[in-house]
Amino acid sequence: MNRLQLLKALAPGFLPLLVFIAADALWGTTVGLIVALVTGVIELLLSYVREKAWDRFILLDTLLIVAMGGVSLLLDNDVFFRLKPAVVELVFCLVLGVSVYSPLNIMLALSRRYLKGVDLRVEQVQALTRSMKALFFIFLGHALLIAYAAFAMSAAAWGFISGGLFYILFAAFFLVEWLRGRRRSGPSRRLMAEFADDEWFDIVDVDGHVIGKAPRRLCHARKGLLHPVVHLHVMDAHDRIFLQKRSPRKQIQPGKWDTAVGGHVGSGETVEAALKREAQEELGLENFKAEPVARYVWESDIESELVFMFVARCDSVPRVNAEEISEGKFWKIAKIRAARGKGVLTPNFEFEFPILLRQVFGEKPREADSTSASSQ
Repeated sequence: MNRLQLLKALAPGFLPLLVFIAADALWGTTVGLIVALVTGVIELLLSYVREKAWDRFILLDTLLIVAMGGVSLLLDNDVFFRLKPAVVELVFCLVLGVSVYSPLNIMLALSRRYLKGVDLRVEQVQALTRSMKALFFIFLGHALLIAYAAFAMSAAAWGFISGGLFYILFAAFFLVEWLRGRRRSGPSRRLMAEFADDEWFDIVDVDGHVIGKAPRRLCHARKGLLHPVVHLHVMDAHDRIFLQKRSPRKQIQPGKWDTAVGGHVGSGETVEAALKREAQEELGLENFKAEPVARYVWESDIESELVFMFVARCDSVPRVNAEEISEGKFWKIAKIRAARGKGVLTPNFEFEFPILLRQVFGEKPREADSTSASSQ
């Protein structure tokens, strides 16, 4: 979801005020007040039907319109009438300014209400904040220009500044946002066309938040494209650890002994779903209880992975998928210790082995167990 989509989604909360500004400019304060009031009431009713609760922001917006319109009608003053659009826009500035320049982010609170089911990432919040800053200065500058025109310019000039210029500025703002979105999405569309037949992975930050996606070939061809993977260590009742021997056809570490289950999380797939899928595909495991052990960043010469590490108990010998794995068997811990550093085990498993001993058996880490991978 880009900034333009976010702003569109937040528009319902401001709709009565926007309707009032437009109707007031076209048909006068009385008609504008009635139209905006009807709009606010309809929005309130619709929100109550959907959410079973009154939308306090729409209610506040509607009451503000009634107050502003009522004062304008009572005073019937030309100067107040001319300043009214500036006052209304300064209200917008207040909301935006508090959201951007204080810990109380009103717009972010609105986003959680109007964008239910959408988890805003850090990058999206930052993009929305940049848009709010731009809108803050647009509204502030336009409000000050209206105030100047109310006292120092002709009625025709004031009419254009308070009406037509408002829509021109907004149209220019959304046009710029749309062009920026098109420019950013251009390379993505070309990339998707070039790798249309490839498997795609989500690109994440170190906390696992999705920040993009990329095809498998690129993820396995360069460092920096951090993508999530799952590892499952399978142990029996005798504390032996099941290892799989990687197929000689594998691109990475062929022919070496590795973690029982390892695989990528597909784009849009949860870690839990990927773990169940990979365990079933590689070892035929079903209805197992996996316990999380660690999460860490692993970087090899050709890729960057965010590894979600789990452990499970299994008394029966897993059924190895011959298409994925050369062979598999349970290893005693002493045998694994003896094989470390001899090119028999994958470097990734050698890194995870002491974590497993520490988390499952409570062993203290040894100096020889330290690696350069960053554990989270």
